[in-house]
Amino acid sequence: MVRKWKVWVESTWRGTLIAVIIGAASLYVSEKYGGPAVLFALLFGMAFHFLSEEKRTLGGIQFCSTTILRTGVALLGAKISADQLSLLSPELLVVIIGGVFATVLFGVLINKFFKWPTTEAALAGASTAICGASAAIALAATLNKRQLREQALLAIVVVVTALSTLAMIIYPSLCSFLGYDQVDAGIFLGGTIHDVAQVVGAGAMIGPDALQIASMTKMLRVAMIIPMLLVFMFIFASKKHREEEEAAKPWYKNIPAFLIWFIVLAGLNVGGVIPADVSNVLGEVSRLFILISIGALGLKTSLGKLKEVGWTPIILMTIDTIFLLLWVIIGIALIK
Repeated sequence: MVRKWKVWVESTWRGTLIAVIIGAASLYVSEKYGGPAVLFALLFGMAFHFLSEEKRTLGGIQFCSTTILRTGVALLGAKISADQLSLLSPELLVVIIGGVFATVLFGVLINKFFKWPTTEAALAGASTAICGASAAIALAATLNKRQLREQALLAIVVVVTALSTLAMIIYPSLCSFLGYDQVDAGIFLGGTIHDVAQVVGAGAMIGPDALQIASMTKMLRVAMIIPMLLVFMFIFASKKHREEEEAAKPWYKNIPAFLIWFIVLAGLNVGGVIPADVSNVLGEVSRLFILISIGALGLKTSLGKLKEVGWTPIILMTIDTIFLLLWVIIGIALIK
């Protein structure tokens, strides 16, 4: 046990230290000169992308961009209040949940112009609609090799991550252009940006209220991976493959743990169980974890990889992204 711990520390401390330094530097620049610390963390990380290709630092960078990020997002649940929870009106639920399924269906329908296999087009739409690369990988487990080419999955992961990163940079300015307050901005960011990391990054650029509402809205989309897993299993997976997957790993094992902890902490805070001082401390820890994880995300980001996946997934998923964007904008306008 001790040996495993030592091996883990040896493989992660360098990359973790780099991400922490980037987070600290971005916070210093933000406080000294103004501007969003999250954006600085992303850009600083991208400037040192070559470090993610170094074996000695890769483990720590991966740890910060996954475990630290998910912990930070889970802790955000401790800042969710009853007033914020009341924003999830039936109309908003229809907009957010409907947007998930509408985006997948839209992606399949427009795929007739791109002639990708239907399963791959549906997977591209689902990754856009739910939670980016995480959704793509989880849903890919329901498909066999004949239904999903390995290079297609790689293309989906690369493109959705790149689009999500661009959205994180562009969408906060779009919120300002649309005249959104922090509530509407949070709903917009949580309802449109693909990956969880970029949602919290964009929300942090606008303000704490936007961050918490964006995270709550995003968690609703992440929860949609449960019914979508069932859809993929029973529509696309063959009976034999479905039985093999269910025996190896039941569908409920794909539910993200950070989603469960987010819901638990949010429920405890709304119920008044978590003292205000503790809630504030958890909020600050969450903020620091998110800043570090965004720095690690920047280290992993290479927009140059887009040229390696071809134009079909880029165009298809960009159209999916625009569809979801317009769906949420129209939805917000209708429910106001």
